[in-house]
Amino acid sequence: MALRKVKASVDRIFDKNLQDLVRGIRNHKEDEAHFISQCIDEIKVELKQENLAVKANAVNKLAYLQMLGYDISWAAFNIIEVMSSPKFTYKRIGYYAAAQSFHSETDVLMLTTNMIRKDLNSQNGFDAGIAINGLSCFITSDLARDLASDIMSLMSSIRPYTRKRAVLVSYKIFLSYPEALRPAFPRLKEKLEDPDSGVQSAAVNVICELARKNPKNYLSLAPVFFKLMTSSTNNWVLIKIIKLFGALTPLEPRLGKKLIEPLTNLIHNTSAMSLLYECINTVIQGMQDHGSSIQGHSNLMKLCVQKLRILIEDADQNLKYLGLLAMSRILKTHPKAVQAHKDLILQCLDDRDESIRLRALDLLFGMVSKKNLMEIVKKLMVHVEKADGAQYRDELLLKIIEICSQNNFQYITNFEWYITVLVELTRIDGASRHGSLVSSQIQDVAIRVKSIREFAANQMANLLENAHAISGQLKRNGMQEVLDAAAYICGEFAELLDNPDIVIRAMLRPRVLAFPSHIQATYIQNLLKIYSLAVQDSENENDKERAIALTQSLLEKLPTLVQSSNLEVQERASCSLAILKYVEKLQAKDLPVSEELSSLFKGELNPVAPKAQRKVPVPEGLDLDAWINDPPSSSEDEEEEQKKKMDFNETYNEIYSPTREKQKELSTEEIQKKREERRIEQASNPNYLVTAKKQKKVKHDGYQKPDAEDDSSVAEIDISIPLHVPGLPSSERYLRMEQERRRRHQAEKAVKKKKQGGKKGKKKRQVVDEDDDEDLDPVHQVEITQEEMPEGALKTDSEDETTSADPYKALDMDLDSPLTAAEVLPVPKHRQVSEKLKVAESEDAAPVVKEKRKHKKKEKKHKKKSRKHTENLLAEEEPQLVNGDDIPSEAVKSAKQNNEEKGDDLSFWLSNAERTQKEQAPVNGDVGDAEEDATIDEEPGVVEKKKRHKKKKEGKKHKKHSRKEEVEEQDENGGAINNGQVEDLLQLQSYKLLAENKQLRVDFETRASHMEERKFVVSCVFTNLTDKHIKGIEFNVLDTLNTKLVRDSSKNSHDAVPIPFSLPPLSRNECQLQMTAASVTMPQRMRGTVTYMLAEKDGTSQEKIDFKLHIPCSAYLVTKPCSSSNFTKLLSSGDITDKSSLRITAPDLKFNQALQKLCFFLKFCVVEQVGDSASLYTSSIQRHHICLLVKVVPNGLSVDGKSDNSTLLSNIMDQVKDVISA
Repeated sequence: MALRKVKASVDRIFDKNLQDLVRGIRNHKEDEAHFISQCIDEIKVELKQENLAVKANAVNKLAYLQMLGYDISWAAFNIIEVMSSPKFTYKRIGYYAAAQSFHSETDVLMLTTNMIRKDLNSQNGFDAGIAINGLSCFITSDLARDLASDIMSLMSSIRPYTRKRAVLVSYKIFLSYPEALRPAFPRLKEKLEDPDSGVQSAAVNVICELARKNPKNYLSLAPVFFKLMTSSTNNWVLIKIIKLFGALTPLEPRLGKKLIEPLTNLIHNTSAMSLLYECINTVIQGMQDHGSSIQGHSNLMKLCVQKLRILIEDADQNLKYLGLLAMSRILKTHPKAVQAHKDLILQCLDDRDESIRLRALDLLFGMVSKKNLMEIVKKLMVHVEKADGAQYRDELLLKIIEICSQNNFQYITNFEWYITVLVELTRIDGASRHGSLVSSQIQDVAIRVKSIREFAANQMANLLENAHAISGQLKRNGMQEVLDAAAYICGEFAELLDNPDIVIRAMLRPRVLAFPSHIQATYIQNLLKIYSLAVQDSENENDKERAIALTQSLLEKLPTLVQSSNLEVQERASCSLAILKYVEKLQAKDLPVSEELSSLFKGELNPVAPKAQRKVPVPEGLDLDAWINDPPSSSEDEEEEQKKKMDFNETYNEIYSPTREKQKELSTEEIQKKREERRIEQASNPNYLVTAKKQKKVKHDGYQKPDAEDDSSVAEIDISIPLHVPGLPSSERYLRMEQERRRRHQAEKAVKKKKQGGKKGKKKRQVVDEDDDEDLDPVHQVEITQEEMPEGALKTDSEDETTSADPYKALDMDLDSPLTAAEVLPVPKHRQVSEKLKVAESEDAAPVVKEKRKHKKKEKKHKKKSRKHTENLLAEEEPQLVNGDDIPSEAVKSAKQNNEEKGDDLSFWLSNAERTQKEQAPVNGDVGDAEEDATIDEEPGVVEKKKRHKKKKEGKKHKKHSRKEEVEEQDENGGAINNGQVEDLLQLQSYKLLAENKQLRVDFETRASHMEERKFVVSCVFTNLTDKHIKGIEFNVLDTLNTKLVRDSSKNSHDAVPIPFSLPPLSRNECQLQMTAASVTMPQRMRGTVTYMLAEKDGTSQEKIDFKLHIPCSAYLVTKPCSSSNFTKLLSSGDITDKSSLRITAPDLKFNQALQKLCFFLKFCVVEQVGDSASLYTSSIQRHHICLLVKVVPNGLSVDGKSDNSTLLSNIMDQVKDVISA
C-alpha cells in the first residue's frame, strides 16, 4: 500500500498540468490538432486512475480544452467524481468544469441531486458557495424542484456570503420551477430588510428582475422599495429600485405623485450619471400617462431636460448618446420643452460618432413643425453635401424624406419647395441606395396633390431634357430611378407640359440606350402618351407637318430599342412601332388619328393597397404547394452536388495543398526595386495619367469608381461649383418666400388686434401668436386617395400572427394570496411504509392492534416534525383538510386578513401621497368648495378600505393609523378661508408665523433630509386674507456668512427669489425654498422681505412685509430610528464625550406628552422606554449624534444629554427646555 502511494506521487511529478498543456499548444502551432489529440489520450488515461488529485488535474485540462471548442461531454461522469471530492480545491475544479460543460440535456445530472444537497448543507460556507455557483449554470426543472427547499433554508443562514448567493440563485430556480415562487416569496421579501447590504442588494436585484416582466404582482412591495430608495446610499441598488418604480408607475397613477419629491432630490443632488439617467427615465415613464394629473410635472420635466442637456454636452460619447435617447422619449409628451434645445441637437449632427448623429436625426424627426420644417431640411441638406460616409449620407437622405412625408405631408405648406428638394437630392455627390425612394416620393406628390401637377410635370420635363448632361452623375450616385418617375409624370400629365415636342426629342436621344431596361420600358410607354397628345394638338391647330415629323422621328429611333436584350423593352417597342406604322398609313391618307390614339390611354388606375395580394382568399381546390410539373429526380440532384464537391476539392487542393510551392517572400530591397521599375514604366507610358499632388489631400470617400463602360482615359475633373441645370429652381428661394409670407401674416394679425382693441394678458398673446404660426394655411392641399382592395379580402393576415414561448409567463401569479397544501415545497424525508401494506398486515394478523397504534403514534410524530420543518422553511402555515375538502383553517383565514391588510396599507400609503399633493395645491373658492373637492378626489374604494381597515386593525397600529387619518381629515377640512382653521392646521404641523399684515400672512417651518449635508428647506405657506388677487410674490433674505438662500446661477446674492404662483382671493399655497448652512451648531437669525403686487380696481399696487427669520438648531436635525444595541454601542464607543443636563419643573406634565413633544418638534425618536425613563436619539444633517435620557423626578423631569459637539448640544438642550415648558 505504501509503495502504491509512493508510485502515485512519483507519477504525479511527471504528469502534465494545465500550464504544461498551454505551453505545449503554443509551441505546436503548426500541428496543434495532432498535439491536442495526444493530450486528450493522456487525459483519458489519467481519468482511469484512482488518485483523485490526478483526476482533478485531468478535469482542469479538459475545462481549458472545452474553452477552445473541443467536446468533453464524454467525461461528464468523471467531472461528477471530482465534484464529490471532500477537498475544496478539487471540488472547485469539478464544479467549474460542470458549470462550463453541463447543460439541461446532460444525462448524468440526475446523479448530482444528493451530492449538491450535501454541499449546500455543508458547514463550510465555501462548499455551499461553489455548489450554488455551479447550480446556477446547469440547473434543470428537476434540480430546481428537489433543491428549492434547501436554497430557501440557506436564505436564513448566519453567514451573509451564503445568504447572498442563495438569494441570487433563487432567480434561476424560479425560472426553471415557477411553482417555487409563491412559497419562497415571503422569505425573499424579508431579505429586503437584511442587515447586510450585499444580501439586501441581491434581493433587490432578484425582485426587480422578476418584476421586469410581471410588474403588477409586485405592486404591494412599493412601500418597502420606497423606504429603501430614500435610505440607501448604494447607487446600483437605487438604479434597480428606480427601474422597478418605472415599471410600477403605469399600473398605479398615485405612485407617480409619491415619487416626485425623492426623484427630484436625486436628480438635483446625485453626481452619478447612471443614477441620474435612471431617475430621468422613471420620471418620463411616470409622466407619459399620468403627468397631467400631477402638480408640478412640467417643472420636473423641464428639470429633466436641463439635466439631459448636461449629459449631451458631456465629452463622453456614451453619456451623450444616452442623453439624446432620453430626450427622444420626452419629445413624445413634452415637445416644446425639447424644441428649446434645437441648437444643441443640430450641433450633434457634426459629431464624429455616427451613432450620435443618427440619434440626433431621430430627435429632429419629432421636433418638426410647419414653422421650422424648411429650416431644418435646409440644414440637413448641408450635412448631406458634407457627409463623409455612404451609410450616414443615406440615413440623412432617408430622414429628410421621412420628415417631409410623415402623416400624409402634414407639415409641408408649399409642395413646389418639396419637389425642388427632391430634385436637389438627385444631384448629391456620392453613391446612395435611396434612388427608388426619391422616385416614388416624386410620383406620390404629383399624383396626390393636384395643384402641384403642372409644376411637377414641367420640372420633370426639364430633368428629361438635361438627362444627357447629368446621366453620368445620376448613375454614380444611384439616382437614375428619378428618370423613371420623370418619364411617368410627363406621360401621365402630358396635357400640362409647356412644350411636349422637346420632351419627345429628349426621350429619343441615343443616351437612353445606356439606361437600365426598366427605365427604357417606362420611356417607351410614356413616349407614346406624349406623342398622342402632340398629334391631337397638331390636328386641332391644322399643323399636319408637325404630326408627320413626330411620327417619322419615332419610326427612326424606336427600331434600336426593338433589338434590346430585355423582353419587356422588346415587347413595348414592337407594339409602339406597330401603332406608329398604322398611324403613318392614316396620315398618308390624310385621316384624323388623334381620337384613336387617345382611346388607348383612357381611364384612371387607382393605387392598390400594399397587402392586397396577401389578403386575396385562396379558391377552393387550389393547392399552392403542389407541383405543377413533375419534381426533379433525386439522382440528378445528387449528381450535381457531387460535381460541386469535386470542383471545390480540386480548387482547395490547388490552393492549400502542402506540396504546392510556396510563394517566395520578397525582401524590403527587392520591393523597393520593383516600385522604382514601376515608376519608370509609368513615366515613359504616354497613356498613363498622373494625378496632381494637390489632389491627394482631397477626400473622395463619397464617390464611386468610374463606370466600367466609360472610357478609362477620361480623368475626373474636380469642379468646386456644382453643375447648373437650367429650369430647375433652388429650395432656398422657397425658404425666403415662406419667411416673407409668415412675416406678412403676423403683421396682418397685429393690425387686426389693434383694430379690435382686445385686452389680453401677455402670456395669452404669446400663446396665440405661436398657434397662429402653426395654423397658417398651406399653399397646396393634399388629397388622400383610397387604396383598393380585392373582393372578398381577408380581414387579418394569418402570417402576421406569431406566438413565442415566454419563460416569464409562468411567473405571472398572485403572490399575496395564502398557500394551499399543493403549493408547499416538497421536503426530503425517509421512506415510509405504504398504507396498503399496513391494511394487508392487519387482515392477516388480528393481534397487531397495539403495534399498529404505536406505529400510528410514531407516524403522527413524524408528520408533526415534517410539518414543523415546513413551517420553519416557509414561515407560513399550510391549510388543513376537513372531511376531504380543502377548507382553510384559522391560520389561512388570518393569512387572508394579513393580505387584505397589506392591500389596505398600500392604499393608505398611496392615499397619503394624494393628500400631500392636495396640501401643496392651491385652494380656490370658499370652504364648501374645498370640502367638496376633497370628497370628490377621494375614491369610494379607498373609503371602503379605510373603514374595513379601522375594523380590523387593533392595538398600537390601529391607534397610529386612526391618528394619521384624523390629522389628514383636519388637513382636508381646513380649507384656508377660516383663519382659525388655518391656525390649527399650522400649529399641528409645527408652522410658525413669519410675517403678517392685513392682506397677506406667511407661516413657515423647516425641514431637513439626511441626504443633504449642507442644505435644508424652509417651507412657507402664503395665505391671502383679502378678496383681491395677489401676484408677483418675491421672497428675499440677507445672506449671512453661515446661511444663504439658494438662488439661480444667473442671479447674485441680493436678488429676490420669485414665488411660482399667484394667490386668488381667500386662498393659500405652499412654496419650498432651499437654504445652505456651513455649520449647524448655532441658531441663525436673518432679516428679509416679502414683496407682492395687489390687484385693485384702479390697477395694481406694490406692497412689502419685513420679517425676521429664526432658524433654530433643531432645523438641522433628522429623525433617524436607532436600535437599542446600536444605541449602546454608540454610547460606549467613546465618540460621544460632551455632556449636559437640566431639570424642568412641570408638575402637571405627563411623561408621554413630553416624549411626544420632543419627537414631534425636535425630531427625536424613542430608542427604549422603561417605566418613567426613556432613551432618545437623533442626528443632524452633518452626522452629529445627540442622545437623551429623560427621567421623571418629583415635580418635573430631568434630561441628560450627550453629543459629539458641545455647542450643538447646549443649543438643543435650551430648545428641549422651551418645548417641554411650553
